[in-house]
Amino acid sequence: MLYKKHGMPEIDDLVLCKVTKIYPNSVFVNLLEYNDSGIIHISEVSPGRIRNLRDYVSVGRQIICKILRIDKERGHIDLSLRRVNSNQRREKLDEIKQEIKSESIVKNLAKRVNMPYKKLYEDLTKAIFKEYSHLHLCFKDVADGETDLISLNVSKKVADPLTEIILDKFKPKKITIEGEIKLQTYEEAGVTKIKDILTKIEKVSETITLFYLGAGRFKLVIEDFEYKPAEDNFSKVEKILESFTDKLSTASLARV
Repeated sequence: MLYKKHGMPEIDDLVLCKVTKIYPNSVFVNLLEYNDSGIIHISEVSPGRIRNLRDYVSVGRQIICKILRIDKERGHIDLSLRRVNSNQRREKLDEIKQEIKSESIVKNLAKRVNMPYKKLYEDLTKAIFKEYSHLHLCFKDVADGETDLISLNVSKKVADPLTEIILDKFKPKKITIEGEIKLQTYEEAGVTKIKDILTKIEKVSETITLFYLGAGRFKLVIEDFEYKPAEDNFSKVEKILESFTDKLSTASLARV
């Protein structure tokens, strides 16, 4: 990973580290996002008694740690492994994964525009890092239409093909909620009543699609980029179906 941060980290920051040395009571690591090294005392590796540090870490292993103390005059950084919970670790690893993905895109682009990879990376980050802390944050905004590379002073020669790749690699993934609707009515104008209720459902959102399955059964498909609006629309469909039910008609909706 080429990504580097300038200066030193702050207390409580989560950092990606690589184990370099293991002693009986401490672990030495390199902070991969900085040009610094640090120490993890045995008490900060894991709760409880530790007989052998090598049961928890190994040389060359990459780990997520939290910054505990920084002595800027002496250049000492104390870290903790045990104070990083599973959610924090997962979020940090996802951030790193997305940045590596972004660097891979730049590497492929370098071949496409016939430029040295590191030179292209430096040129891009010089422009993008004035507004963003990471490449992947910028690329996601480009994919969402929140910004464009030209406005960030990226040359058109690079911006056009890079935007094309970003739109392909970072396009949001849709989530899908499916259900089965069952409608039954004994009213004389039952067909009209069913058509009306289906029309109301389709008007709830453009993300909703209905498919006829036969015998009064319909497949409901809701596709969206976020769960909350999808769930909200599912609830709206349930309320509409409640209005269908009376002495002569019944309606039900079950997830599938």
